Amino acid sequence: MIPTLLHKQKLLQEDLVRLLCTEGEEKQLLFDYAAKIKQENVGNTVYLRGLIEFSNICEKNCYYCGIRRDNTHTHRYCLSCDEALEAIRFAYENGLGSVAIQSGELTSDTFTRKIDSLLKEAMRITNREIGITLSCGEQPEEVYRRWFESGASRYLLRIESSSGELYRKIHPDDDTHRFDKRLNALESLKKIGYQTGTGVMIGLPFQTVEDLANDLLFMKQFDIDMCGMGPYIEHAQTPLYKNKSELLSLRERFNLSLKMIALLRILMPDINIAATTALQSIEKEGREKAILIGANVLMPNITPKQYRDDYSLYQNKPVSQQSNEENLLFLEQQLKSIGHEIGYFRQGNSKHYKTHQISSNRAVKNLNCLGS
Repeated sequence: MIPTLLHKQKLLQEDLVRLLCTEGEEKQLLFDYAAKIKQENVGNTVYLRGLIEFSNICEKNCYYCGIRRDNTHTHRYCLSCDEALEAIRFAYENGLGSVAIQSGELTSDTFTRKIDSLLKEAMRITNREIGITLSCGEQPEEVYRRWFESGASRYLLRIESSSGELYRKIHPDDDTHRFDKRLNALESLKKIGYQTGTGVMIGLPFQTVEDLANDLLFMKQFDIDMCGMGPYIEHAQTPLYKNKSELLSLRERFNLSLKMIALLRILMPDINIAATTALQSIEKEGREKAILIGANVLMPNITPKQYRDDYSLYQNKPVSQQSNEENLLFLEQQLKSIGHEIGYFRQGNSKHYKTHQISSNRAVKNLNCLGS
């Protein structure tokens, strides 16, 4: 039954639900097949994105997030451009190839221009050789365009759930948190030309297995280039914490997350999939397990140490006290132990995006030939 399902040309919602419910030998068949698809399409090279948690100041008030606007227990900060550039310089000089600049959602002119200046200076000090992913939330299209022109090439905007009904349960009911606004922002990113990524939380209150199957189908239909998804981990200083007793166990959320990663790799063989830190917060070698069955991107934290504890989206976030150099060496050893290697000095752009670009260029060329 499971081998037949896995080899279907087109997986339907009911197929994905069945596969998400696998356990034991059936689950291992799923993981083995996903590993095979991964090896055939993206190989055993893992690309790094040096994670820079730029600011935990946020205009949003999402019910699940530890840095939500109304959490008065959070010590707020915003890196200076010099602090961020020091981290970028480390990434560049040590062969990380790319950085990911993540922040709470802010739309002020001061913030958007600061990111703009940072991007331009990052391009200058790295001879435009560093890849930059931004994850700074919803912005006006002109801001996205300006950041793209200044040097950002990838953007991660997580929708958290593709179900409008579930989305509304985990966000305030106001204009700032509209589901359609989130979707429109994703469309804008794609139109501008970013390698566009999204992701969901797995194991949310009110979430069904059917919701998760639909999340996978949404990502395929939207034709994303990259994904960052992982288990929902509750935070005591959020409204959603009151639903803690309704949650799956952390172990169940972890296993469900691995199955989601494996299935997304099968559905979209050549995209980039990150092994998120949330997996590591549940199991010490959680990221390595994700790498084995589908993920091909890791995001070591290179934020200045004094700020790392304050970027607390969820409880028990792993915060290393080692130096960036020590963390990098540890990652290299961990990946080597599972038969993988780091793609040093390579941006690790999405193969899916590259294929799309080639196809688009050919289509334009053919149209021009027809018109001449």
